[in-house]
Amino acid sequence: MSVTQLFGIHAVQAALDYSPQKIRRAWVDGQRQDARLKQVLDDLDALGVRAEKTERKKLDRMADGKNHQGIVVAVELPAMRSEDDLKQAVQALSEPAFYLVLDQVQDPHNLGACLRTADAVGAHGIIVTKDNAAGITPTVCKVASGAAETVPVYQVTNLARVLRWLKEQNIWIMGAAGEAEQTIYEMKLDMPLAVVMGTEGTGMRHLTRQHCDFLVKIPMAGQVESLNVSVAAGVLMYEVFRQKHLAS
Repeated sequence: MSVTQLFGIHAVQAALDYSPQKIRRAWVDGQRQDARLKQVLDDLDALGVRAEKTERKKLDRMADGKNHQGIVVAVELPAMRSEDDLKQAVQALSEPAFYLVLDQVQDPHNLGACLRTADAVGAHGIIVTKDNAAGITPTVCKVASGAAETVPVYQVTNLARVLRWLKEQNIWIMGAAGEAEQTIYEMKLDMPLAVVMGTEGTGMRHLTRQHCDFLVKIPMAGQVESLNVSVAAGVLMYEVFRQKHLAS
């Protein structure tokens, strides 16, 4: 069993809401008292997890100096989902599909940041490759700030096969590529969609690119050639979110 630590009221509340059975221990700042924290502590007590009162300095160390808001919990890492799980989830959807696909993205910080944005825009999940790619790790969970509990991550062995299957389900495949002719802002995106991102530097693999229905780029006005993968994914996902929100 792999365990990681989550900190901050939002992250702990997400664990309580979506995977309470995975919470193992909790620590709380014995000097801090506020209504939001008290509610979290009451929810933990209801689970039979009594938070250990401790000094703020200890919580600071446990949270690597980040803002823990007086609460840290130890939780089991979320499980990776399978290709079969993905197919069941897609077929059970009652609204247009919205997925992020990461083609061999290896940096756990990028996966964690993508999870956080995917949660914010209401994406149905993230699809990652089994080989040469980041999976769910303690670092991913910490960066995701609770989103690893709310956004499923599907690990697949053959991405090309999965993209073909998604297209059979009438889901459009949009790839991000710097050399694309059209920008993200020129496209109509209020349809079932999977957004595909490649690794930094090399981008999508050739076979992955072949399975895209269309390619888009993010307009760049400065001197840098490209954005960080998670930043670029955030730009694309929020444009999809904006258009879906306008359509509704």
